[in-house]
Amino acid sequence: MDIVSIGGGPAGLYAAILLKRDLPQARVRVFERNAPADTFGFGVVFSDQTLDIFAQADLPSYEMIRREFSYWDDLDIAVRGRTFRVPGNGFCGCSRRTLLQLLYRRAEELGVELAFRTEVSPEEFPEADLILAADGINSAIREKNIAHFQPAIDLRSNRFVWLGSTRALDAFTFFFREHEGGVFVAHCYQYERERSTWVIEVDEETFARCGLGDMTEAEYVAYLEGVFAEELDGHGLIANRSIWRRFPAIRCKNWSKDNIVLMGDAKSTAHYSIGSGTKLAMEDAIALHAAVMATGTIGDALAKYDAERRDEVERLQHAAEVSLTWFEHLNRYWPMSEIRFAFSLMTRSKAITWDNLALRAPDFVAQVQKDFETDCTASGHATRAGVVPAFQPFRLRDMDIPNRLVVSPMSTYRARDGVPGEWHLVHYGQFAASGAGLVYTEMTDVCPDGRITPGCTGLYTDAQESAWRRIVDFVHAEGDSRICLQLGHAGRKGATRVMWEGMDQPLAEGGWDLISASPLPYHPHSAVPRAMTRDDMNAITADYVAATRRAVNCGFDMIEVHCAHGYLLASFLSPLTNIRDDEYGGSIENRMRYPLEVVRAVRAAWPAERPMAVRISATDWQEGGISIGDVVTAARLFAQAGCDLIDVSTGQTTPDARPVFGRMFQVPFAEQIRAETRMPVMCVGNISTVDQANTILAAGRADLVALGRPMLVDTALILRAAARYGAPMPRLCPGNLPGLHALERNEGRNFAEEQALRIRARPRRHAVT
Repeated sequence: MDIVSIGGGPAGLYAAILLKRDLPQARVRVFERNAPADTFGFGVVFSDQTLDIFAQADLPSYEMIRREFSYWDDLDIAVRGRTFRVPGNGFCGCSRRTLLQLLYRRAEELGVELAFRTEVSPEEFPEADLILAADGINSAIREKNIAHFQPAIDLRSNRFVWLGSTRALDAFTFFFREHEGGVFVAHCYQYERERSTWVIEVDEETFARCGLGDMTEAEYVAYLEGVFAEELDGHGLIANRSIWRRFPAIRCKNWSKDNIVLMGDAKSTAHYSIGSGTKLAMEDAIALHAAVMATGTIGDALAKYDAERRDEVERLQHAAEVSLTWFEHLNRYWPMSEIRFAFSLMTRSKAITWDNLALRAPDFVAQVQKDFETDCTASGHATRAGVVPAFQPFRLRDMDIPNRLVVSPMSTYRARDGVPGEWHLVHYGQFAASGAGLVYTEMTDVCPDGRITPGCTGLYTDAQESAWRRIVDFVHAEGDSRICLQLGHAGRKGATRVMWEGMDQPLAEGGWDLISASPLPYHPHSAVPRAMTRDDMNAITADYVAATRRAVNCGFDMIEVHCAHGYLLASFLSPLTNIRDDEYGGSIENRMRYPLEVVRAVRAAWPAERPMAVRISATDWQEGGISIGDVVTAARLFAQAGCDLIDVSTGQTTPDARPVFGRMFQVPFAEQIRAETRMPVMCVGNISTVDQANTILAAGRADLVALGRPMLVDTALILRAAARYGAPMPRLCPGNLPGLHALERNEGRNFAEEQALRIRARPRRHAVT
């Protein structure tokens, strides 16, 4: 084989090493346009877990690298005069130049041909079997074949500059410093004796306000030395081609073309805030090598490389994007207490959680716990000393919720003529015995033509009211859970089949007339709804009021108006479904008119001492959909209309939505609404554990956390968590007490054993002894 790497950075160089080692008869050449000693930046950083991977991939190069690394186990967060140390991280740093020199040496030992100060292109190697396009973030090969590779480059808003210093550091350190009306961040770590990397970052407004773009390199280095004078402790900053940049988040639809394959930064980038650029590049090399060795042709190898590597790359990129977004919205977190700010930073990418930190930084988590309790007391909520956030009480108007865990509203499609039956009594009854603080009903419709399917529940007849009253009485009798009625109208998404027969597909027969903000069908083959007239609005508002009065008779503790997921009221909010040219269309204030009319009418019919919520879709996951700015405006207007809680969901507005799924994927929207409106919010969306709920609550991202699908198959989830964390067990019927006592005896022990296993399973330390 003839293998050529165009680019001598970590991706191409490491791939050349691995391929030459296992294909000794192959000719492997690396062409680098720079000199061997030339490199941008100062240090690179790897985790213990990454070093484990390197040790398995090529032990000699791993040993060469390990001996040169500066190792640390702690992470420091310095903010407003306080420094929080979080141990148990296991990271190491090395000079980027040293890393490359060591890889050059290993390559030469194996017989890789290295050529420096040499510019080449793929066309110069017609005989090559495999060409590695490892030519960096501004890849000429990628750009020349842009129509094929189809890169998407998202140039992020914050500015950063890569600098060094002679100040020694014994931990990876985030320094936060407010200066001239803006917050500066320094991401710092030691990479060799008396040398540390300082990546300094500011938002665009601070960058402009301070005039950094008009300064020479010497001027802004001196300026930054003044900003971080205390942190530098008498040391200076060192420049090395250190220009202000905006980070380009790069993704490519295709990774290979014929025998050319993109690698490293040419293919994808990951933000420096999770320290993964070089990791990403070298693990690309490991994956490509494995694919080549496992297949018979280059075409098969490149297809395997893409198929098996892409998910991991996209997962890492998603974590990096969540991380960098935290820094882009730093002003959102700056008003927090120092300890909550630090906890928010540590948990920003969702990989680190409450349990993870409690295991390796118990003193830090104890401070977070105390701060959360202090905040609860200051906000007028009852507080349980030493109890984790998920099991702290919460109060809305005169309703006390025993904990912050909520059973999410989930449609079941099991009603007949809108009447909840025996199945619903069992369904909601099991949640009453689950220990949840609050149980939501499924969307319950205000009129027959407001149903999504023939199987949806309603609250517009005496029979329905009687059935719901029976369920509410049972919930109240069996525990301390509160129960909330979610009221809605399907709008243009009505008259469809039940979920398992074709979700959102129109009924073949037996349908009914549809109404919406505008005459736009949900699917092209769906029925076309009638645009609502003023008479329609009056009639539907009256239906909401009538259903609300029935809800009072049923004894519901709380009511929620459904203004999300493309249903009737949501169809007014989104520009994708509202194309009206009257006073109900256009600006967000106009689009809010009718939903606000309904919310005000419901509030007036609902007892003043009982809380009311509104569910909204914070994004349509589609170009041209509702903006987050409009959503924040909507939340404020709902609050003025008497709403006490914003239930933050996303999407389902149109069938063309393309959501970005992942763990807790909707939580950032809830966090932003809470931060900008100061309203209580509930978050939903792929939240599966109480550990995640503790993390969300302690970081100030939401006030209530809703669990949906996990509760459908594991109604003891909350009870087990209470036993694990030593939280007060919920009040249940006396017949369940033996089970609760068994949980308390066993779950605490099981949790301790699991934590011990996690400690033993941690990646080994790679520090040189």
